[in-house]
Amino acid sequence: MDHTGKIMKTNYQFWILILLTFFGAVAEAQTKPNILWILTDDQRYDSIQAFNRILHGRDESELGYVESPNVDRLAKMGTTFINTYCQAQGCAPSRASMHYGRYPFRSGIYEFEYHNNNADHCRPALPETMATLGYQTTHVGKLGVRVKSIQGKWAKSHPIYQQSFYFKDLAKDGLCDWGKGWFTEVNGVKLDQPIQSLEYFVTPDGEFEYCSEELEKLMPELAGTTAETIGKYDLLRHYNKKKGKHIDSGMILSGVSSREAGKTRDGYYASIFVDFLKNQNQKFEVESKTYDGVDTSKPLFCHIGFDFPHTPVLPPADYRARFQKYTYKVPTLSQSELETMPAQLKKQVKHGHSDHFTDDEKQAMIQDYYAFCAYGDTLVGQAADAFIDYSQSQKQPWTIVYVCGDHGWKLNDHGAVSKFTPWDVDSHNPIIIVSSDKTAFPADKVVTDFTEFVDIAPTILAAGGADLTQKKHDHLDGFDMAKIASGEIPARDYVIGESHAVIGPRAFIRTKEYVFSMQTRPDRKRGKNMQWAQDASYEQLDPALYHMPSDPHEVNNLAFSSEHQRVAQAMKKKLLNIVLGDNRVEVDWGDNKALGTEIFRSNFSPGADDKKLEL
Repeated sequence: MDHTGKIMKTNYQFWILILLTFFGAVAEAQTKPNILWILTDDQRYDSIQAFNRILHGRDESELGYVESPNVDRLAKMGTTFINTYCQAQGCAPSRASMHYGRYPFRSGIYEFEYHNNNADHCRPALPETMATLGYQTTHVGKLGVRVKSIQGKWAKSHPIYQQSFYFKDLAKDGLCDWGKGWFTEVNGVKLDQPIQSLEYFVTPDGEFEYCSEELEKLMPELAGTTAETIGKYDLLRHYNKKKGKHIDSGMILSGVSSREAGKTRDGYYASIFVDFLKNQNQKFEVESKTYDGVDTSKPLFCHIGFDFPHTPVLPPADYRARFQKYTYKVPTLSQSELETMPAQLKKQVKHGHSDHFTDDEKQAMIQDYYAFCAYGDTLVGQAADAFIDYSQSQKQPWTIVYVCGDHGWKLNDHGAVSKFTPWDVDSHNPIIIVSSDKTAFPADKVVTDFTEFVDIAPTILAAGGADLTQKKHDHLDGFDMAKIASGEIPARDYVIGESHAVIGPRAFIRTKEYVFSMQTRPDRKRGKNMQWAQDASYEQLDPALYHMPSDPHEVNNLAFSSEHQRVAQAMKKKLLNIVLGDNRVEVDWGDNKALGTEIFRSNFSPGADDKKLEL
């Protein structure tokens, strides 16, 4: 063969190799499951009938009637991890733990701080790693992961998904029923000074109705519109007993949506996701913006962050009317509970106090919360069905990960609303995984072993083809839930977490019988006094110990009970060794500008988090 022939043969072999590689990559992509991760916001587990049946043997919440036919259906189709707990009882730190697969004390993200990815301990977020596995990554709705990247003198927002449909973009076009925004102009009139958090409602005709006394002062012609709006939508705002009600401030705990079902912000999240799946390999418009439809040549990883039932609690009128027919049992706060309640937990109760509400107000708050959850259930079903239909039409395997809330929510439990505590009502958030692979996630199966939010990232990565034994995944704190379901991974004896928002630094450790929590730091100054809890007295740790079998509502603090000291001290030691001594990370992120990268570590008890605790 002459020289030219050898070149031709070499070129022929080269192109054959390229084609084989290309088609092999396509074939591999088709074998990877499409993955849909659905996450709701501030949702109590007892809003789901299936969870009530599993945990308590009844359809209803202890408070009263709930409905969730679509999530119940997902539970029948897949595997329910009923004893899942969040790592932090605040939106941003909880969502960070899910997206990074790391405990707060390993990521250094404890509350609502903006953080950068330039610190040495930082690793890629879940969707970034999924992209390296060949996935197209898309996000719809609320994200809450406040990651930035330092570029020169500035820290700029760092997108972790390849494409996102954010509420703030949709709200500008009126694709919502309620919102807050930065306004310099209202009704075509420029304001003398901008209003940063101007609340508005959107009518069925797309008109904006504003709810602000500050705006009324700037535009006297709008005098009285705030009161009119409050009356029109029957709003109940959270209010302090001493200060009383204020017309345009406080969380909206009850009211009716300004728009019909499907035309709320969560309704648009679901319909936009459906449109995304319908517009295959082409662009499509969502009002003033243009987006890419689904790429059928790649496996899909999509995260939908629904806002419901987070405040403002505004169910559509038809859902609201249906739930107003029911009378609910309202949780109560006793003086005996207050007497033994730790100071940090009292701080949250004071912050979200609701026990002074009238009976009618408490009923409205609970009715509308569960009505909002029922409406959201419809949207979850809409998104799940569209995703399954798309995957089946493409003859692709699929997996749905449904997470019931980034944490829970109190409805006068312990005399308060909101979250931020280690109490079960704030931290117990079951997960359902439904898959075309019934071997990995069998239908109608219930797993009672403990699982945690840090398990979500490794579970999705493993489903996407990642080898979790590789060193680059060593930072993950959680496990593949398919292996937990199969029993390949031994059951944890406990779950853990730490949150700093509202009540200050506090960590918890929970077994099937007991939950122990304590203050971990004297303040929020990162990297300083990291040894404080080691040297502090037991009383200074502000401890709480509850025995779940005899006290499921966690009202009787046994931390100072003489007969429970052995248990309390054992749990304190284990918790302290883990969250303070097993590679704890704190970062001064730079005054909420995300410009800091200095890492402070505490590692006096490496390996303490071995998932074993004998009491």
